[in-house]
Amino acid sequence: MSETNQTDAFQLNGVRYSLPQLLREVKLEREAPAFAMEKLDQVEIGKLFSKKRPRRALKAEK
Repeated sequence: MSETNQTDAFQLNGVRYSLPQLLREVKLEREAPAFAMEKLDQVEIGKLFSKKRPRRALKAEK
């Protein structure tokens, strides 16, 4: 293969999106009830992975 064919084979094509359109979509998704549930789920998931505090041992009675 020649050098020009190699560069053509690995050339990437970009995709352009409209920023105002993307921002409108994000706003709509954030207002959706499903997004609120995802935020709640993140708190619950965080609780599952938080470090457990060791329980205090009961003091021995004298």
